[in-house]
Amino acid sequence: MSEIFANGTVWALLGVALAASLSGCGSAYGVGVAGQAAAGVVTEDPSKFAKVLILQLLPGTQGIYGLLVAFVTLSRIGILGGTAPDAVTGMLVFAACLPIAIVGLVSGIHQGKTAAASIGIVAKKPDQFAKAMLFPAMVETYAILALLVSIIAIFSI
Repeated sequence: MSEIFANGTVWALLGVALAASLSGCGSAYGVGVAGQAAAGVVTEDPSKFAKVLILQLLPGTQGIYGLLVAFVTLSRIGILGGTAPDAVTGMLVFAACLPIAIVGLVSGIHQGKTAAASIGIVAKKPDQFAKAMLFPAMVETYAILALLVSIIAIFSI
């Protein structure tokens, strides 16, 4: 069992799995929460479909960011090309994947809640769509920062 954790590829793949799955879970939750709010609005006024759909889709970006980090990491560790990492490099890659994994999970959940609240704004005041977009976009900022940290860290290893 100890030789498994001495394998750099195992550590790196754990990072890949966390980056893709945790950020994907955050996005799935966020899109689901916002989708519930959007469905309620569209039931009452189908003409608001496009506006609420845009708001619903915003929490989905975290999953995309996690997937991007996963693909970049897979190409860097020899799975999709390149060379297999030693144990220390694998642990570094694992650590580099953690920012988007953790922040993607948390920000996806909170962006979904914020998007749902913004959908409520659009339901009552459709002319305030641009202002409503700003609230979930503020949460997106932290997902982008985590993406940058993970990408820079992976390319620096």
